[in-house]
Amino acid sequence: MKLLNKGWICIYLIAGILIFPTTLYAQLNSQYVNPFIGTGGHGHTFPGATLPFGMVQLSPDTRVDGSWDGCSGYHYSDSIIYGFSHTHLSGTGVSDYGDILLMPTTGRPVLEAVKEGNYKNGYASHFTHKNESALPGYYSVHLDDDNIDVELTATTRTGFHKYTYPQSDQSNIILDLTHRDKTVESSVKVINHRYIEGMRRSAGWAPNQVIYFVVEFSKTFDSYGLSENDSLRNNISEASGTNVKAYFRFTTSKDESIYIKVGISAVNIEDAKENIDAENSAWDFEAVRINAQSTWDYELGKIAVSGVTLVQKRIFYTALYHCMIAPNVFNDVNKKYLGHDFKIHQANHFDVYTVFSLWDTFRGLHPLLSIIETKRTSDFLKSLLAIYHESGRLPVWPLAANETDCMIGYHSVSVIADAAVKEALSVPYPEVFDAMKHSADTNLFGLKAYQQQGYISMDDDGSSVSKTLEYAYDDWCIAQFAMQLNDSADYKVFIQRAQNWKNIFDPKTGFMRPKKNGNFLSPFDPYEVSFNYTEANAWQYAFFAPQDIDGLIHAFGGKAKAAAKLDYLFSTNSQTTGREQSDITGMIGQYVHGNEPSHHMAYLYDYMDAPWKTQKLVHQIMSEFYKDAPDGLIGNEDCGQMSAWYVLSAMGFYSVTPGSPYYALGTPAFDTVRIYIETKDFEHNKPFTIIAHHLSDKSFYIQSMLINGNPTDSLFISNASILRKETVEFEMGPEPKTNWSKQARLAPASSINDFQIAVDPVIIADHTSFHDSLKIEVKSFQSNVKLYYTLNNADPDYRSTRYTIPFFISKTDTVKAIAINQKGQPSHMVSARFIKTDNDWKLNYIKNYNSQYTGGGDEALFDGISGSSNFSAGTYQGWWGDDMEVIIDLGKIKNVSFAGAEFLQDMRSWILMPEDLEVKISLDGKTYSDPVITGNTVPDKEENPSTEILGVAINKEARYIKIKATNYGILPSWHPGAGNKAWIFCDEIFIK
Repeated sequence: MKLLNKGWICIYLIAGILIFPTTLYAQLNSQYVNPFIGTGGHGHTFPGATLPFGMVQLSPDTRVDGSWDGCSGYHYSDSIIYGFSHTHLSGTGVSDYGDILLMPTTGRPVLEAVKEGNYKNGYASHFTHKNESALPGYYSVHLDDDNIDVELTATTRTGFHKYTYPQSDQSNIILDLTHRDKTVESSVKVINHRYIEGMRRSAGWAPNQVIYFVVEFSKTFDSYGLSENDSLRNNISEASGTNVKAYFRFTTSKDESIYIKVGISAVNIEDAKENIDAENSAWDFEAVRINAQSTWDYELGKIAVSGVTLVQKRIFYTALYHCMIAPNVFNDVNKKYLGHDFKIHQANHFDVYTVFSLWDTFRGLHPLLSIIETKRTSDFLKSLLAIYHESGRLPVWPLAANETDCMIGYHSVSVIADAAVKEALSVPYPEVFDAMKHSADTNLFGLKAYQQQGYISMDDDGSSVSKTLEYAYDDWCIAQFAMQLNDSADYKVFIQRAQNWKNIFDPKTGFMRPKKNGNFLSPFDPYEVSFNYTEANAWQYAFFAPQDIDGLIHAFGGKAKAAAKLDYLFSTNSQTTGREQSDITGMIGQYVHGNEPSHHMAYLYDYMDAPWKTQKLVHQIMSEFYKDAPDGLIGNEDCGQMSAWYVLSAMGFYSVTPGSPYYALGTPAFDTVRIYIETKDFEHNKPFTIIAHHLSDKSFYIQSMLINGNPTDSLFISNASILRKETVEFEMGPEPKTNWSKQARLAPASSINDFQIAVDPVIIADHTSFHDSLKIEVKSFQSNVKLYYTLNNADPDYRSTRYTIPFFISKTDTVKAIAINQKGQPSHMVSARFIKTDNDWKLNYIKNYNSQYTGGGDEALFDGISGSSNFSAGTYQGWWGDDMEVIIDLGKIKNVSFAGAEFLQDMRSWILMPEDLEVKISLDGKTYSDPVITGNTVPDKEENPSTEILGVAINKEARYIKIKATNYGILPSWHPGAGNKAWIFCDEIFIK
């Protein structure tokens, strides 16, 4: 850290005394932040300059592609810098941003980062970490190849560069508008020799992102050149197109600094200029840098910790820093912003935000921010509501006026409900409630099936188990909102939907299992990572019912059996099967701390009367998975969630059930924690305080607890206690306390007692297709229910045939069934279709399908059911980088007129049509005919998912048919996954 001058410290502290509580500023906590934490490993963070929740993230780019570990644009393992761009994502698993790149150079200007395969021929430069430093709001590095020192700082909406050059009459600044994702449209205009402006529209994760910019130089440039489509011209003042670059040349003396101010806006160039005028009108780099640090000190001062080592402080305050990078301000200083309808809007009395990684952040980040960022939380909610009005639904993963629809659930409702229950909601309740219900009642992403049958089958949509579970939790959040509005009708609807987790819970195995054709999928491997789960397997979703933990414990058979199941999760082997999943990191048994579905699990022992196990695991996770190093995060930062888990846990509690006004206790990492609540009246600077007596690395078990001096056996903290700024005291010890009072509820309440549902039955058969007849069973895992079924696709009710024993069908038929409980409540109707075929073929795989995509097993290719255009629904078999090759034995010699198979193309998912299809026939299975070959008609660049039947006419006798589909091979340079192997996806074989 560069030494701050004493004059600034005095002014800053005086300002703090005048405006804010003195205790909030006794510590300059920005000095403890290490922005390089998470830039190595798979953390995907960036080290550059930004302000809390700022629009600008001015940071170096060491990656020009959108590779997995290049999502933020920077990786600590790199040694080449390609430039400094003004927007970056913090810890995401998908790449975007990296807009408006500037790069200082000397010598003849080159407008390619890497030329002829060598960065030394381009504008990129080598650097070393010993000549690199970063603090909140500030970054510096020395560029070795051009001997240039770079310093960066920022305001909320502007970036400020300082380039210190050697003596040269060819000191350049390069502008590259093609950097990172695909440029759809761009332009630059030279207004005068100190001012330029332009825009860039790009297609990436956000399919239509637009950014306007202005650039002001502190010094007049001597000359310049603009390039269109790699054609450099020195006699024009404007350039436009999809490939626009420029250079600006200066004459510099030794150690002369040139300053560059860049303002950005999603609205227009005038607003970008206004953002500079309002936030960064002078040319005082030090003043902007100091203001950035003081702004960070204010934000980081909202939580004060003591009684820890310097390393622990650095880990904690860096985590808190990462919690304050996103969401990002999206409106200009004049409150104009680009809406999700791509119209310009005016925000009234609030700031509009974007970059809501809701699938991640609803769990911990937003509950944390509802405590320490009350005003911003209100603005977050108003932003979500604005998106609803502009686009017609609450956002899933909004990015720069685009909906990416990334991940699953409609977790905006969780953020809203959590803020409401914690008294941080300042928008009209009825209006918000309408938006919440609308999100739950669309037909998108499997919701239609979820509403009709109480779960999503793998036939309906991908991530079927995870979506069912997360929709059920979101529905509980809506039910809580309905309860606050005294809306009993909607409360009943959504509290029943909140119990839908029961429809995919299999008591026999104790797992949430995928369903297919009315029954649980078999065979079933809980260690298998498949597209039935979101970035996870059955272990990692086994305990996701945060809205009904008591109900889940009951389903496991009681607290002892539930705790035993949880014990096994944390102690079993850490191997997974099935598809590769980069997010599965930081494993303890099958617990995965590197990805969000596991984040609440260590706290579940509180609900099973074994809080000491929670304390041990939370201490272990904090100690092992968070380090003061570039690879100090065990998984993606995910816009603050990974760090929010640590911040909350290190203070001693966690939000197991967002939407509930309670936090479950773990174990604190500090002797004292003071949280300065953002309220209208700071009440003489009094904080909410947590004190841990006799805490050490060996003494982390809670022995007793006091709240305002009063003893309690309940191991949870209420949000009301935080708002009242009470004092919590723990007595810590080196041994676990196992004799907690059985009279007290150790964990916060999490149960659904109203309007209990009848659980859906299952329809069981050995196969979905059959030759003669098929045995059918109907079964319920719920006691005291009656089962009814129908054939011929009729809808069952209590007047239908009551199921008592298995029955047989002998023709293609649709079986439907319901369960009715003792109160007369019917379950959802469950449906299964069984197809009678005239064949009893046998299939031999010459090249077996990949274990990631089994389609449900060998039967999938001739079960009479074709796949949809949704590859993740689980109906397809897949071959990765290999040909599909099978032999069909027809059982006897038959006249065959046609043979072929149906294939899927989903280019963006690396699934392409086969190059060709080859069919051979044989009478004896030994000697085969010459191949008959056909090609596909789908262009390889076609982005819309589509299916096609490829086949050939035969008109000959055969018993054996060999079908080979030739793999596309290596993905070409134009493809987003260039250099990787392509997939073949097949679902049905057709033989006539």
